[in-house]
Amino acid sequence: MYPHLKSLGIHEPEEIERYTIRQEALKDVLKIYFHKQKGEFFAKSVKYKYPRQIKNVLVDSGSHQYKEVTEINRNLMLTLDELNQITGPDRTQDIDLKEKILTDLHHLEKVVASKIAEIEADLQKLK
Repeated sequence: MYPHLKSLGIHEPEEIERYTIRQEALKDVLKIYFHKQKGEFFAKSVKYKYPRQIKNVLVDSGSHQYKEVTEINRNLMLTLDELNQITGPDRTQDIDLKEKILTDLHHLEKVVASKIAEIEADLQKLK
């Protein structure tokens, strides 16, 4: 019934609880969370990365200037439609902007801290 979710390897879409989507550079990152099973501390989640589609858009027809813009991948849009059917109305619009910014900031902090630790470990190897 959900061909795009099945193509991602999700064979039990009724187990999906929610999802998040964010943009990293030229990729959109979709993270799908499943209902927590009895005895589990954390709910299972899976992450998928979709490259953004790059298009050239005419900005000024007189001088024939084009601007490169990116947009969401078509397969991701179809997958999001299926996810919205499962999880109900688009709840991503209900998220407070402040909460979204804080979540993105905390994610960035973790990524930077991890990269710093990786670089420091590489430096230790050089000694």
